Amino acid sequence: MKNKNDFSKFVSTDDVVTHMESLRDEEQRQHLIRFFKTGKGQYGEGDEFLGMKVPQTREVAKMAIDLPLKDIPELLTNRFHEIRLCGLLILVGKFERWTTKRLQDNKEAVKQRDEILRMYLKYAEYANNWDLVDLSAPKILGRWLMLPTHLINKTAIMDGLAQSENLWRQRMSMVCTWTTSRDGDPSWCLRYAEMHLHHPHDLMHKAVGWMLREMGKQVSIDLLRGFLDLHASEMPRTTLRYAIEKMSDDERRYWMNR
Repeated sequence: MKNKNDFSKFVSTDDVVTHMESLRDEEQRQHLIRFFKTGKGQYGEGDEFLGMKVPQTREVAKMAIDLPLKDIPELLTNRFHEIRLCGLLILVGKFERWTTKRLQDNKEAVKQRDEILRMYLKYAEYANNWDLVDLSAPKILGRWLMLPTHLINKTAIMDGLAQSENLWRQRMSMVCTWTTSRDGDPSWCLRYAEMHLHHPHDLMHKAVGWMLREMGKQVSIDLLRGFLDLHASEMPRTTLRYAIEKMSDDERRYWMNR
């Protein structure tokens, strides 16, 4: 068992859980249960928190990076939000180890990346708040889309997420396109922005607008304008405001009046 000042490597998921539970902070916990909308009928209903800040969780994940992949579901399915985040950040770290330039086409690296992705998708519903999705999907799913894979059909996998009835899987399909747009491919963003355009949930309105804005910044502002020209009049106002946030005042007024 480790005490809270021991920064050596963790050797088991039990060590991780014990260490993180020792870092409980009641004041921060109260803040988090309000911030992440855990009340009855809210999107984070019933979620439980320890009261840890993200940098603390990142530090634990860094110390636990060498835990066997097969053990990580014990963290991904934990009742505490921060421990689930730790599991996701460990997956991110493991995935990134296999994405260096010299390993991108390496057969073993492709195999390992696919295995991590499968685990990520299998336990996707446990990433059940926007921060858990946003801190993991671009770095695992989005990066995977831009690399070689042995899995048969990337579009089918992505469409399966987008067409799921689970809000968090749907958000993964949208938010992961931050990476594909950054790497110069706007097609994923445009596909899922259109697919989610009439989604009923405000969290998806924000995600779609955010990813459209990033696509316009990273790839082409004219592509964004083309999308808006087709869809501005039917977009939720939140989506439109997020998408045009970085435009000039005059252009923002133009699109809002559309």
